[in-house]
Amino acid sequence: MEMILLIAAAFGAGILNTVAGGGTFLTFPALVFTGMPPVMANATSTVAVFPGYLGGAVGFRHELRGFDRKRLLRLVGITLAGGLVGSGLLMVSSNEAFSLVVPFLLLGATLAFLFGDRVRQWAAEKARGVSSEGALGLFLVSLYGGYFNGGLGIVLLALFSLWGMTDLNRMNALKSGLSFLLSAISAAVFAAAGLVAWPQAVVMMLAATAGGYAGAPLARALPKPVVRGIIATVGFGMSAVFFWRLIGPS
Repeated sequence: MEMILLIAAAFGAGILNTVAGGGTFLTFPALVFTGMPPVMANATSTVAVFPGYLGGAVGFRHELRGFDRKRLLRLVGITLAGGLVGSGLLMVSSNEAFSLVVPFLLLGATLAFLFGDRVRQWAAEKARGVSSEGALGLFLVSLYGGYFNGGLGIVLLALFSLWGMTDLNRMNALKSGLSFLLSAISAAVFAAAGLVAWPQAVVMMLAATAGGYAGAPLARALPKPVVRGIIATVGFGMSAVFFWRLIGPS
């Protein structure tokens, strides 16, 4: 029954990530609910949804080629550094400490997704006449992504808006490429540290890939408000459950 739950969660995550994002809201809680320690669950969840980022990066390969190579290499270096530090922080976090911050991370990621369009619009307005790229901003976002992957795409898009970027295709291309590299370094660190539960991770990777394929027609058919409502419901529900686990009776 536990494996069925994980397969269903990963399949749903693949669909959500293809339609709009938010797959972490399903994979991470499902792993925790099967009894896996939170730190290992977060690491395994990162590996489980990892293949989807490669598909996105390949799909935007034309737009990625349009970036200046030196600029792209600089952004890659910052992203890998931030992801490495974030992954390292997770490795040294106790399950108790991680459990303490998880409800806030889930809630923050849900709010970021729900109000992502407004955040990007606000960032774009603040960025008028601004074209500089802040290394510190990307490093901090990458650190967050290495520690906890939820809502990473929305935060990256908002950051790109603050840099003055306006072409959404180029922004999504850069987001997909950097997210893939960030997840790759995180997965490598977690694997080397023995934090990944491989039987669950491999099964969930296959299910997430199948869900991503199945999500393509849904992405075309479902109205955006419906998708946002589904993900917001899942996100707020999971946040409430983890807050209850934190403050409720043991």
